[in-house]
Amino acid sequence: MVNKTQLLDTLFARIEALVESPIPVSEKLLGICDMLREVVPHYDWVGFYLVDGENKRELVLGPFAGEPTDHVRIPFGKGICGQAAERGETFVVQDISEQTNYLSCSIDVKSEIVLPMFKGGELIGELDIDSHQTAPFTDEDEGFLEKVAAKAACLL
Repeated sequence: MVNKTQLLDTLFARIEALVESPIPVSEKLLGICDMLREVVPHYDWVGFYLVDGENKRELVLGPFAGEPTDHVRIPFGKGICGQAAERGETFVVQDISEQTNYLSCSIDVKSEIVLPMFKGGELIGELDIDSHQTAPFTDEDEGFLEKVAAKAACLL
């Protein structure tokens, strides 16, 4: 049986190979979302939000895997994604019912992790993952996803 560390290491190698492939960037980002959602059981919605090119204080929904969301534009400071953008740091919420500044995407979502993506020291986007479980995100998840976010940032 494969342990979680081996699973995440193998998955990261697949993501690195995808990033190096000759397909368009949008397909690479969608492929990352699909892989994360398919391989890790508690990653129920995976998507990228990108900083708006004109309004630098707003996130715009990019490629994602999972149920469609109404949250296609998120101002900095609003919800978990907006708070992570404003702070410029990873934001982990193990139980969304304890958050007052939360944008609900689905009644099934119980927890969320958002990882900012930087290029040249500037915030360019975020990797956002929702889970239908309470408290599923470990330090190992966070470290792995920070590597994935950094790898994805290289594409932008």
